[in-house]
Amino acid sequence: MPQVPTLGFRAEMPDLDMTDLYAFAKPGDPSKSIIIFNVHPSFRLDSPEPTTTEPFAPGALYEIKIDTNGDAVADLSCSVQFAASEDGQQTATVRRLQGKHAAGVGDDGEVLVQQAPVSVGKDALVTQVGGFRFFFGWRSDPFFFDVNGNFNHMQFTGDDFFKDKNVCSIVIELPNSEPGLTRSAFGARTMDKTADSWIQADRGGRPLQAVFLPGEKREEYLSGEPANDDRFIRRVCPRAGTFGRLFDRGSQERREYVCT
Repeated sequence: MPQVPTLGFRAEMPDLDMTDLYAFAKPGDPSKSIIIFNVHPSFRLDSPEPTTTEPFAPGALYEIKIDTNGDAVADLSCSVQFAASEDGQQTATVRRLQGKHAAGVGDDGEVLVQQAPVSVGKDALVTQVGGFRFFFGWRSDPFFFDVNGNFNHMQFTGDDFFKDKNVCSIVIELPNSEPGLTRSAFGARTMDKTADSWIQADRGGRPLQAVFLPGEKREEYLSGEPANDDRFIRRVCPRAGTFGRLFDRGSQERREYVCT
């Protein structure tokens, strides 16, 4: 079996490692949408070692950013912060920020829910407040991919690396009456608190995710914002082995980079 390379997952803080972000209309109820922000894979890709058992990093911020006008700057934000575990249980506080404040760090804002329980077992602990419903906790990783085949020159065997792996999910069901939600772009990030400031630990939006960027470029990406991500397209695309599309705002022309 080939050696799977380290992809830059932050082994020292796996509970701030972003995996995937999903946004879709609620099945059977088109008046609502569901956003799922997955973090903290239960196992690392580059080793068989499990990560930590505590679901979320206490005091850190897990932020879902929503751009409603196409400028790649957040106009609506949902920020989740978790308390430290007590007797194996964590609780969550969710805040909403709108307008110019949504692009900043969401450690303040309107509180939507406080002390919502985190699920650590099979039973889903769901909290409902008004038109919102929330879930936080361990769940089976919905992503599926033959990781070893990908890194063995695309010699796929059909083995799903993620079939027995878990992630920690932040799930928010919200009404489409939220401002601008029906025509939106989504991103997410995790924020770590230092002695006197917040540091962007991981983020996802365009292009793909930080794990496909090497060294200094990864750190540059993690400290940046979606509005400035065009400069990473050429770097990410060849490493990801996909098509990259860049919209040139100056010439109003879309160019495609075919990666090999």
